[in-house]
Amino acid sequence: MKQDMIVVLDLGSEENPKIAREIRALGVYSEIHPHDITLAELKALPNVKGIVLNGGPNRVVDGVAIDVSQEIYDCDIPTLLVDHRGDAPWPADDKERETALKNFIFIICGAEANWNMDNFIADQVELIRRQVGDKKVLLALSGGVDSSVVAALLIKAIGKQLTCVHVNHGLLRKGEPEQVVKVFRDEMDANLVYVDAVDRFLDKLAGVADPERKRKIIGGEFIRVFEEEARKLDGIEFLGQGTIYPDIIESGTKTVKAVKSHHNVGGLPENLNFQLVEPLKMLFKDEVRACGKALGLPDNMVYRQPFPGPGLGVRCLGAITRDRLEAVRESDAILREEFAKNGLEGKVWQYFTAIPDLKSVGVRDNRRVDEWCVIIRAVNTVDAMTATVENVPFDLLQHITRRITSEVKGVNRVLFDLTTKPTGTIEWE
Repeated sequence: MKQDMIVVLDLGSEENPKIAREIRALGVYSEIHPHDITLAELKALPNVKGIVLNGGPNRVVDGVAIDVSQEIYDCDIPTLLVDHRGDAPWPADDKERETALKNFIFIICGAEANWNMDNFIADQVELIRRQVGDKKVLLALSGGVDSSVVAALLIKAIGKQLTCVHVNHGLLRKGEPEQVVKVFRDEMDANLVYVDAVDRFLDKLAGVADPERKRKIIGGEFIRVFEEEARKLDGIEFLGQGTIYPDIIESGTKTVKAVKSHHNVGGLPENLNFQLVEPLKMLFKDEVRACGKALGLPDNMVYRQPFPGPGLGVRCLGAITRDRLEAVRESDAILREEFAKNGLEGKVWQYFTAIPDLKSVGVRDNRRVDEWCVIIRAVNTVDAMTATVENVPFDLLQHITRRITSEVKGVNRVLFDLTTKPTGTIEWE
């Protein structure tokens, strides 16, 4: 189904992603494009009903204030000017802002509210089938939200033409590898290659304490394992990727500095010679989750917390040992279970445990013991640039402490991290 579109042209406003999201929330599709788009390029976009020009603090580039071309000003597409050449800024009040947007989108532009997840899925299924034809697609399926939703969408579109590779590097949370197999192989009947690479990864990481070295080893080894599996398969011409819209936006535009480089799946080598299939690349994170729900993925997969690429490798602080890694996994499972039981699962943005390579004296069974301490981290954030600490009820913290110190082998203390970001970061490594 052809969906109407409102185009946000980037004139340096840091609010452009928020504006695009607000337009989509009203049921109309929206994309952000650079300020120097030509009129021909603009008109080549499907069903453009209106343009938003929003000025901002980054509008001056190399000493010159950027602007769109005069031919775009002169074209017949309705244009909303905000905080631009002296125009009024966006209303601070959310209701006033929504009213202004509705008036522009539906009355002035005459757009229809036909952007929804069912239409998106139907469109993407058609596009994937057209792009892939009868060829085969390979996907690195980590079990995270993005890769899981891509897998479900590709399965719906091309079924057995997709092969998913799940590499268990031993650094996933408790039950995650098993859930990937259950959902995708058993329930969705996907072609799933499960690679048990636990020993391979942990042997490579033995004795390595530096966080950056750990990250490089984990990332590099993942690439090697994935490449080995890819070369065992015949006829693969496409690589599925879980790229989402913030990845593209954060990679930088002409007016916005790159927050991070646009990431491919583990930075896979170019000599694999695959064409990319990126069906989620225009979705924001909340839309990715909504897509996963619409595709029938379980809630505990769709609403899975953010998880670092190196997994528990950066929560087993210092040099990773198998026994301490297992203690991180078990203590994290207890924390997640108790937060879910006590109504904090959807309320707190991210929570986890970490264990430093440090022991302290304690008492167990009337004997002196030297054991590890578990650190609990529970934070809330909007953009991950800053973070506040969740006010976890003290009696719940005491209960979690009792469970961890009695159920997790080798742990005699539990600490709660009270540090905001800044000065702390969300993860410890």
